[in-house]
Amino acid sequence: MTTLGNINYDEAIHFHNDSDSKSNTGILTVSKDNLSKTEFPEWAPTWDIKHDHTFKDIEPFKHIDRGFSGDPEFKSLKNIDGASFKKVSPKLGLAIDGIQLSKLNDQQKNDLALLVAQYGVIAFRNQDFKHQSFDEIKDWGKYFGPLHVHPTSGAPLNHPEFHLVYRRGSEEEQKKHFKDKLHNIAWHSDVSYENQPPAFTLFSMLQTGESGGDTQFLDMFEVYDRLSPLMKDKIDDLQVLHTSKDQAYFAKLSGGIERKDPSNSIHPLVRYHPVLKRKCLFINKSFSRKILGLKTEESDDLLIFLLNHIESCLDAHVRLNWDENTVVVWDNRRVLHTATTDWDSSDIRHAFRVTTIGERPIRNQQEYENWTPEQEKEKIRLTDYLTNLSAADYYEKVINI
Repeated sequence: MTTLGNINYDEAIHFHNDSDSKSNTGILTVSKDNLSKTEFPEWAPTWDIKHDHTFKDIEPFKHIDRGFSGDPEFKSLKNIDGASFKKVSPKLGLAIDGIQLSKLNDQQKNDLALLVAQYGVIAFRNQDFKHQSFDEIKDWGKYFGPLHVHPTSGAPLNHPEFHLVYRRGSEEEQKKHFKDKLHNIAWHSDVSYENQPPAFTLFSMLQTGESGGDTQFLDMFEVYDRLSPLMKDKIDDLQVLHTSKDQAYFAKLSGGIERKDPSNSIHPLVRYHPVLKRKCLFINKSFSRKILGLKTEESDDLLIFLLNHIESCLDAHVRLNWDENTVVVWDNRRVLHTATTDWDSSDIRHAFRVTTIGERPIRNQQEYENWTPEQEKEKIRLTDYLTNLSAADYYEKVINI
């Protein structure tokens, strides 16, 4: 699909063969100069050659969201001494102080899962999370679901379950962002190309500058709700191909690794949230490529319309600023997010992400209740077949049955 514009390539998560380094043992990492400026060197991004193409997609499983066990009144969180809650906007976003994520018990984590679903994204201030051990953080994340392993991004050595964002202290890197484009905004849902994409995402800052580099979040419930009833009716049952092939290509082009083969998945254009029982639009420019059953121009035009609608909904988004003790947790099913490249200093910006795998995207409550891993395995086997059907064949063999 060429009419959708350039695919965003995030230099902050990938190896740079023109500036990073390679050890004698085959470990790729950042340059010695950048490593010397890194405040948490144990969190320095690495790409281990021995991990290249050694990971597999997780087998389909029935995900039970912890939010189902959450207390709608959130008493276990609101009764914490010194806790404060402030809405970022009327419908999206919450800022919390006085609660340590690392100290939550199981019921508090259940309440947290429901709170994140209801507000979409929550910024927790004054956190000690980054000072926990790798294993402690992983165990914390596993409570919400299996941990995702990113196919191409940097990770701490021997801990591929973490996804690292590392913006090098280089003016040249900053110039790259705008060399061939007017802006670097890239609204996306993390790794939506997975058959079971993430639900619960935690992002912890390690090192940052004095200002800038905010993360913006967009409410896809609101984006969907603003469409006309007729448009909703027309798109509710459409299916979209999501792929990691472009991300994998750029990672290898810059000298990095692929921990597993590129993924293709077919997901509903309109996704149902099983905890909140609401629908949202589920596409993004980074990974969504084709609406099945439409001809190329039809698919491109509809995707462009919907993506332009997404990018214009700045009255449905919030912007969260960072400091070095902030942790942000969001619902990857409900919100899109984008980095903000608005600084030109030589500050290193370093953060890690823990991402838990959620349910298979579904269209409605009935589909959620009837879903089984066995049926899903058969659908996965049909991915290439369905993707390559002509518009006429798709209508005849999939729609008109």
